[in-house]
Amino acid sequence: MDSSQQHRPVLLEEVIEALNIQPSGIYIDGTFGRGGHAAAILERLSEKGHLFATDKDPQALQEAKNRFGNDQRFEIEQGSFATLAQLAEKHHIKDKVNGILLDLGVSSPQLDDADRGFSFRHDGPLDMRMDPDSGMSAAEWIARVSEQELTQVLRDYGEERYAKRIARAIIKARDNSVIETTGQLSAIVKEANPAWEKNKDPATRSFQAIRIFINRELDDLAECLEQSLDVLAPGGRLAVISFHSLEDRMVKRFMRKHAKGDDFPLDLPVTQAQLKPRLREVGKAIKPGKTETEQNPRARSAVLRVAEKLH
Repeated sequence: MDSSQQHRPVLLEEVIEALNIQPSGIYIDGTFGRGGHAAAILERLSEKGHLFATDKDPQALQEAKNRFGNDQRFEIEQGSFATLAQLAEKHHIKDKVNGILLDLGVSSPQLDDADRGFSFRHDGPLDMRMDPDSGMSAAEWIARVSEQELTQVLRDYGEERYAKRIARAIIKARDNSVIETTGQLSAIVKEANPAWEKNKDPATRSFQAIRIFINRELDDLAECLEQSLDVLAPGGRLAVISFHSLEDRMVKRFMRKHAKGDDFPLDLPVTQAQLKPRLREVGKAIKPGKTETEQNPRARSAVLRVAEKLH
């Protein structure tokens, strides 16, 4: 079974409905992954429609070329969705895009491949980079990070309540021997974590935090969200699937801020039009149903938020 068959796109029907796809429209999939959402978008586009995609992972690019390499309506570039504005400028689609999709987090093939170093369940090299050919690996970072910085990363990006205790244990273990596999790191974290949550591996938050830091995930997301305002056409939709509270809070605050409009003193009488809101929130946050979570347990924490550009 190939990776495209193994990977199940989360909230697929809900995403397609949220994007309100126009057959001749222009769309951007900022996180191609293994192409599940992209395939569904392309199915609904006419010959005049176009789908641009980006992904840091070279394996995702290979998958895209294998599946859609001969489709004239499709183009993909390797890189972060934080370069959204550059992509729009390059292809002359600024203020013309009808929909942007961001499916955040790590894809199933990435998690299941031990060599990628994302999973605490499969022992492999401690890498965690979305693009294995760029930047510093998790092992390289852990080999030189201070206890203070490691504590802050675990606390800020993993919301790990035992961040200081776990960081101290990692530094102590590092001083005795090199930490170069996911199995080593997972064992250290588990031993240092005094309170294991039910149905949750005690290494979950620490691995999440290190992965987010190594890949600049929250920084990239913040940059992409701001750029989306100038890339979308009036009436264009922004759909974002988050998998943990840090991402979801960032997306929610961004959408609400731009749906509210400019800040004025509370006692100043102004109309809604004078506030100049740039977005309209579309519906409430959407979560997977029981059937989807039973078929794909990794979808359990997914949250989809949608907004439409006003002008």
